[in-house]
Amino acid sequence: MSATGPADTLADRAGMAAVAPRHQTERFFAERAKEVLLAFARNPNLQERDLLRLLERKDLAPEVLREIAAHKEALRSYTVKLALVRHPRTPRLVTLPILKFLHLFDLVRVCQTPAVPTDVKYVVEETILKRAERIPRGEKINLARRGSGRVAAGLLRTQDRALIQAILDNPYLTEAQVLKILPREDLSPEVVDMLTLHEKWVRSYQVRLALIRTPLTPFKRVLEFLPDLAVTDLREICLDHRMPEHVRKYIEAYCAARLKANPRRRPQTG
Repeated sequence: MSATGPADTLADRAGMAAVAPRHQTERFFAERAKEVLLAFARNPNLQERDLLRLLERKDLAPEVLREIAAHKEALRSYTVKLALVRHPRTPRLVTLPILKFLHLFDLVRVCQTPAVPTDVKYVVEETILKRAERIPRGEKINLARRGSGRVAAGLLRTQDRALIQAILDNPYLTEAQVLKILPREDLSPEVVDMLTLHEKWVRSYQVRLALIRTPLTPFKRVLEFLPDLAVTDLREICLDHRMPEHVRKYIEAYCAARLKANPRRRPQTG
């Protein structure tokens, strides 16, 4: 049977899909009925390339994806496992056990796959960060360059300046993640120092404000940031108890002098 005819019932198609030899399977790759696809996914004659072709369909039901994951070819194929994890409709109960089989930078690819659900990406990022504790320095620097913003931020518990540079250059690292890093008590002076010198991040108004609030920021860099910041914002950050007393007093005096010199000026944040 090579084409669907009017006499083909759902049961007939499902029965054929479950046992068809490879040279008679072409019709089932375009099948729409879930019952038939479920049977097809169990077909023992399918090979790795057949499962990968089936996984190219983004409309597969989660039940079908579970059957593919249980197929004997999928159980021994790394490529099929990776394709299952990257499929947007693979159930978490299928995806999560597979993660331990995937290579580190394939996990990075999973994070960079737009269709992968956000909650799965979160677990993948946690898996990456746990593995990163045991990888060589060169691989860690490569990961810092290529990983997601959350992975990059998670690697920033370091004094290694080459690693810090790779993290700060990561194109996926966001301002929000940098701002979340700065208040951390385990932040190293090297991270703060390199942030204050990083061309991209010192252009950010909010990052400059946050750096002024950070006790580890060198005072000379604080002085460089002040002219471009609004007096209202400077006076507000002086309420932060973490700021060194000498920095707070200097900024308060600086704000008073600016207001006295130009009382009508109201600098804009940006």
